[in-house]
Amino acid sequence: MLLNNNSDKPKFFGRRKGRTIRKAKSTLLEAFLPSVRLQPHFDKQTMFGKPVEKVFLEIGFGDGQHIAGQALAHPDTGFIGAEVFKNGIANLLTLITGIKQSADLPEKITLLPDRQDNIRIFDDDVRLLLSSIPDGFIDKVFLLFPDPWPKKRHAERRFINPDNLKELARILKKGGILRVATDHKIYKAWTLRQICRQEPPLFRWTASCGKDWKNEPQDWIRTKYQMKALEEGRRPVFLDFERL
Repeated sequence: MLLNNNSDKPKFFGRRKGRTIRKAKSTLLEAFLPSVRLQPHFDKQTMFGKPVEKVFLEIGFGDGQHIAGQALAHPDTGFIGAEVFKNGIANLLTLITGIKQSADLPEKITLLPDRQDNIRIFDDDVRLLLSSIPDGFIDKVFLLFPDPWPKKRHAERRFINPDNLKELARILKKGGILRVATDHKIYKAWTLRQICRQEPPLFRWTASCGKDWKNEPQDWIRTKYQMKALEEGRRPVFLDFERL
């Protein structure tokens, strides 16, 4: 596994595993995950199943719906997905292989026929990965519906903070996009405040009017979490920041 081997690992707040993972998904984790796990090299010509033009990073991909949909829509782009939650990783593997039940397990597990080999998974805390990514290597970063940690005493747990923003700015190419989606007003305000306080400025908020951040982006892939938020009356916002 690709790691920052510093003994002072950052403390991780969150779940690594949920309800019992059934046999088919357990098999995917054991037999197929190694073939799509991110390896310790960053070369757009060789790190995916074929050369790619761009590389996108999704931080905390949840159940995998967004990254799976984006990878299908952009076959010439490579996607790095970082997630610690084993149930979510297993679900992404189901989405890209089509294997849902034990009866579906073939002798050799492969991607669905309509998919390119353009997803690599980092199955640990993304903060252990960031320092390994070369400067300007990433074209787009997705941070979608992160845990808002709404209590003031937990603010330091929020992913958007000065240190992480500096690292994201470093790995993003000039003109690259950091997209943050949230359904929590505290996290929205926090994100905008953190971006605006960067000195010197690292990002520019691309919105010119309300519809630019209240409406879904054109390339948006809806997620299960987003649909639940809408059903419960929470309206998400979509904040795009351009790397200066």
